[in-house]
Amino acid sequence: MPPYGGRLVDRVVDPAAAEALRAEAARLPAVQLSSRVATDLYLLAVGALSPLEGFMDREQYDRVLDDMSLPTGLPWSIPVVLPVRRDEADRLRPGERAALLSARDRPVAMLDVTEVYRRDLKRECLAVYGTEDSAHPGVAALERLSDLYVAGSILYLGGDEVAEGVADDEALTPAETRARFRDLGWRSVVAFQTRNPIHRAHEYLQKCALEMVDGLLVHPVVGETKTDDLPADLRMKCYRVLLEKYFPQDRVLLSALPLAMRYAGPKEAVFHAIIRRNFGCTHMIVGRDHAGVGDYYGTYDAQRIFDRIDPDQLGIRPLNFEHAFWCRLTEQMATAKTSPSSPDERVFLSGTRVREMLARGERPPVEFTRPEVADVLIAAHQKA
Repeated sequence: MPPYGGRLVDRVVDPAAAEALRAEAARLPAVQLSSRVATDLYLLAVGALSPLEGFMDREQYDRVLDDMSLPTGLPWSIPVVLPVRRDEADRLRPGERAALLSARDRPVAMLDVTEVYRRDLKRECLAVYGTEDSAHPGVAALERLSDLYVAGSILYLGGDEVAEGVADDEALTPAETRARFRDLGWRSVVAFQTRNPIHRAHEYLQKCALEMVDGLLVHPVVGETKTDDLPADLRMKCYRVLLEKYFPQDRVLLSALPLAMRYAGPKEAVFHAIIRRNFGCTHMIVGRDHAGVGDYYGTYDAQRIFDRIDPDQLGIRPLNFEHAFWCRLTEQMATAKTSPSSPDERVFLSGTRVREMLARGERPPVEFTRPEVADVLIAAHQKA
């Protein structure tokens, strides 16, 4: 699958140039990055957000909110923006350069400033999340940010960890996953997005998808998530033990994605699909309540939104699945399409229910997850 927009963006500078730019950074106005924006910066640099080469300007921002597209007409569902405090904004000038600093005050990128503009909080919340409710974690995150955004292309210097607790060979760039797919001979690849340990319903969807394609990219988000989500290093350990025993090794690749969850439901499903296309995937699994939270979105809204998008433009095909459950009648995973069981014979699984069990000190049963994964989860809970 060619990258979105036709070219894989690369804004990472070589080590020698990076050293010179770090020296220059000390003389420039600076912008401090949150952990959320730091992961966006990294994804811009390595091409995961192609065709973007930097943070969005006002025209791009408005088009995304109003039309769910870039000014070029390419579908795009969530703004990629850089909030700045008022004191930072006062030092920024279009046509000049600024240093972008990590939480440790290290210069990690340069920004060639094109514009500073004021966001529209209500409009952005409604366009992206469909609500202004401060109880929604995405809305709450926006409300904590400055109402000023700065736009411009970036030069990435690196030097700070964006996927903490994840091995370097398990946080592959789009160029690296594409190379792996070529080496493995995969012409069709399905992506699986997750922020939870993989339970039996997830495994069922993945294996159904593997019947249709050459390979599976298990692509968990390891950026900022909700406070009750399990830590990235624990989730990665769960993925490893599951994939090693229960999947064919030549048909699955595990790679972490340093991305902050937005919990934007349908709009985030499109965002995730665009990102996975840039990583080289041809398909993406979209199940029940993809990227949802609470009761803000309908069960299958994240599937229906793709009906509004030209599939030739998007270029990655969603594989839609119904809510899978453990069927006590057939003693296997199923959906309403394949099981004749009654409602009381169906055990519905979710990451939330697994977390609730762990909070009570309960071991997730075999209907929920493989024993090896349960071992990892309960051991981590007992140490906490």
